[in-house]
Amino acid sequence: MRLVCKIWLDNNGKAFGDGPYDLLLRVERTGSLSKAAAEIGMSYNKAWRLIRAMEDRLGFPLLESKAGGASGGGSELTAQACQLMRQYKAFKDEAESVLEELYAKHFGCK
Repeated sequence: MRLVCKIWLDNNGKAFGDGPYDLLLRVERTGSLSKAAAEIGMSYNKAWRLIRAMEDRLGFPLLESKAGGASGGGSELTAQACQLMRQYKAFKDEAESVLEELYAKHFGCK
C-alpha cells in the first residue's frame, strides 16, 4: 500500500496544480504554448483556454505572448507565473514530505 495525494490551489474552481505547472514548465523550456501543448497531447486551443481560466482565477497574467511573423511568435512566463511556480513546487515538495511522515506514523510503513 502507498499514499497517493493530489494538491492544487483553488479559487472558485481549480486555479493551479500539477497539470498547469507541467504546461508552464514546458512553455518556459520551448518558448511556445503551442509546442508545450503538443508535447502533452493537448490542442493549442484547449491550452489557451486553460491558461485564460487560470489567469481569471489567480487574478494575474501567466504568459506574455508575441504574435507570429517571419521570426515566429512565442510565449514567455510572466514574473508572477515564475513566482507562483517556485512557491507551488516548494509547497508541494514540503507537503509530500510531511504527508509521507504522517503515513509512516499512522500505517507503520514507508
